[in-house]
Amino acid sequence: MKLSKKTEKIFLLITDFVTINFSWFLFFYLRVNTGWFELISQPDFFLPMLAIYFYWLIIFTLVGMYRTWFAQSRFDEISTLFKTTFVGIFILLFLILYDDYRTGIATPFRFFIFVYWIIFFVIVSAGRILIRSIQRNLLIKGFGRRKAVIVGFNSRAQEIYEMLENHKGLGLDVVGFVSVMNKNVDKDYNGVKVLDTADNLEKVIDTYEIKDVIISVERHHEDLILDLISKCDGKNVEIKIVPDLYDIISGQVKTSQIYGIPLIDIMPELMPEWEKKLKRLMDIVLSLIMLIVTSPIILLAALAIKLDSEGPVFYKQERMGMNGKIFKIIKFRTMIKDAEKHTGPVWSSKDDPRVTRVGKILRKIRFDEIPQAINILKGDMSFVGPRPERPYFVEQLSKEIPLYKRRLKVRPGLTGWAQVKHKYDETIDDVKIKLRYDLFYIENMSLRLDFKIIFRTIFVVLFGKGHYD
Repeated sequence: MKLSKKTEKIFLLITDFVTINFSWFLFFYLRVNTGWFELISQPDFFLPMLAIYFYWLIIFTLVGMYRTWFAQSRFDEISTLFKTTFVGIFILLFLILYDDYRTGIATPFRFFIFVYWIIFFVIVSAGRILIRSIQRNLLIKGFGRRKAVIVGFNSRAQEIYEMLENHKGLGLDVVGFVSVMNKNVDKDYNGVKVLDTADNLEKVIDTYEIKDVIISVERHHEDLILDLISKCDGKNVEIKIVPDLYDIISGQVKTSQIYGIPLIDIMPELMPEWEKKLKRLMDIVLSLIMLIVTSPIILLAALAIKLDSEGPVFYKQERMGMNGKIFKIIKFRTMIKDAEKHTGPVWSSKDDPRVTRVGKILRKIRFDEIPQAINILKGDMSFVGPRPERPYFVEQLSKEIPLYKRRLKVRPGLTGWAQVKHKYDETIDDVKIKLRYDLFYIENMSLRLDFKIIFRTIFVVLFGKGHYD
């Protein structure tokens, strides 16, 4: 029986609505109706209650407390709730103190806000624990369970199977194993068969309607693991791998604990819709600010390029964007005219002889990238994301690096984690290193990480460290 993610979120929203408003009712009764505390005037009940509810709704949404839950420790959730409410209360306290300073009248309420916090935290925590306990019981009874397959047929894979069987609250039903070796096909462990080989993983996913793939193969199968993840790309499945394979993907990805066994989430859900819209709004605002603030520099750079060498001021080149969409990136021309006429598509290098005198200056201060603000306004790019690559190189690199096209899941960026962490793409090894940073960004996308990268980029520009293509 199915229990949709939408239904889960609705139940959670209803629970929070009840507990947040009940917390306010209890605090209001304690503060006003008991007569224990002196009142200057009779405060309103309904309008503050609605304002407080929407305040917490926004805070909870921003920190991701309405993301789809699966096998998360209730202790971890309450810990997150504690930290979130702690910060939220101090924001409220700051607003109250600011209002006191603005009006010159000290509000007695500020001394009771921590009483409200205790009431709020206890009641909302109780609601969260209740709804998660109900959810866990529903999973055990068969509601919302997901079909899983374990890739690998070894002692570790069998241990994971036993764990999933013994903890039905995790909501996963293992329908079978997928083996690396042909000789294991049709073998079984406790009645659960090896369905097929790793070469046919896509077929297994489609045939058995698999929603979770757990990879548990030996460490020397690095290339196979990358191939398996590539096979799952485009399928509506969640992928987890055992932790000793951690460095194969990116060195830094999201982890989850399942009853003491840590697993690594690969390709989890990216940004929620509200955060994507906020990111897009941020892109538009920042790109407009960039174009307005740098307009005098744009004019000077255009004049210098024209005087320095033959050719157009701007350089347009095809790049591959999100979901493989082709667009033309706009940059200041920093190379001689027809730079690739005799060489064909090649990567630029740090001391590329094709770069003009003005081009060297523009590249050094990173101003050759400014016109890409137009690409951002058009929606072809974002301010932060993996750098867009040319279609020719995307096709070549995806043959050598199975996960390379994973970068196309998001809008490419003017700057990115790879750009502030590594140098120009001069060799295939450079591309592989940068891919690790790109995958880290994609797996951990958030507005918080975007701001961190933007500030790092400013540091790079000011102090001349870091590289862009």
